Amino acid sequence: MMKKLLLLPLLFAWIAVEAQHKQEPAAEHYKTLQAHSTSINPARSWMDTVQYPGADYGSSITFLLAKPHYLTDQQFRQISQSVKAPANSSDQTRSELNYLLELQQRRTPEQEKRVAMLGEIGYWPQVNLLPNHPFYQENLKHLFFVSREVHGDGVTAANFPAISKLLQGAMQDMRLMEFTVKYQQLRPRPYHLEPQLNAMAKMSSPAFASGHTLWAYLQAYIWSEINPEKRGAFLAVADEIRKSREIMGIHYPSDNETARLLAHRMLIAYFNNKQFKADLKAAVAEWEANATALRTCKYNSSRFILYKTLHLQSNLTC
Repeated sequence: MMKKLLLLPLLFAWIAVEAQHKQEPAAEHYKTLQAHSTSINPARSWMDTVQYPGADYGSSITFLLAKPHYLTDQQFRQISQSVKAPANSSDQTRSELNYLLELQQRRTPEQEKRVAMLGEIGYWPQVNLLPNHPFYQENLKHLFFVSREVHGDGVTAANFPAISKLLQGAMQDMRLMEFTVKYQQLRPRPYHLEPQLNAMAKMSSPAFASGHTLWAYLQAYIWSEINPEKRGAFLAVADEIRKSREIMGIHYPSDNETARLLAHRMLIAYFNNKQFKADLKAAVAEWEANATALRTCKYNSSRFILYKTLHLQSNLTC
C-alpha cells in the first residue's frame, strides 16, 4: 500500500505533463490507412517471409552499443517496445503500398529535387565527437535545420550554444531509439514487397520506424517548448520531411506515424528528467535573450534567406 501511495505523485505528474503537451491527431491520409487490419492475411502469406536483408545492414547497427542521454534505461525500453509494425501481408500494408504507388505516379521533378535535398539532411552524434571531422560544421548546421526553415540562417550552434547542447542530447536519444526499433522489427522497405515501386533511394537499414521523421518531430516538439508561438511552423517542417519519405518510396506511412508517436512519447518522458529540464530552461533563456535581435534580420520570402547582418549590439551573426 505504501509503495502504491508513493507512486501516486509520479502518476499525477505524468498525467499533468501529457495534458499540457497534447499531441495533434494523425494526418488525414493515415487515418484512412490505419482503418485497415494490421494482422496477417493468409492470402498474402508469402509477404510475411520477407525481412529486411541482413546483407544490406549498414554501420547504423553500431548505435545499439550507445547509451541514452536524457532517457533512463527503463524509459528507453518502454518507449522502444511500445510500437509494432503492421504485418507485411496485412490489409494495412497493402493499402500503404498502393498509396505509395499513387504518390509515385504523381511525383514531379520539382518534388523529386526537394525530397532528395531533404534526404541528405540529418544530424549524426558521432560526427561531433571529433571537431576536426570534415563534416563537423555541416553536421551542426543540419542540427538546426528545422528551426532554420522557420527562423532563418541566424539560428546556428555558434549563436545558440545552450540550444545546441539540448538538441545534441536529444538527437543521441533519437538515433538510439531509431535503430533499436528498426533492428528489433526488421521491417522490409516498401520496394522489397512491391516490385512496381521505383524508390528514389535504397536504404541501408530497416524501414520501421522512420529516422528522418523521428528527428524532425522530436526537434519540432522541443523547439515548440523553446518558442511556443511558432509550434505550427515547426510541425509543418516536420510534416514536410515526413511526406518526403513517402514521396521517395522508402517509407510506409505507418513508419512515419509511428515515428511521430515515438517523438512525442520521448518528449513526455523528458519532463521526468532533471538534466533535460535544466538544459531546456537554459535554452529558453538563451532564446528569449537573443530572439529580438534575431528578428531584426531581413528574410527573403521564398526560403528565409538572410541578407542583412544583425545590429552591432547583438552577439549573433546572420
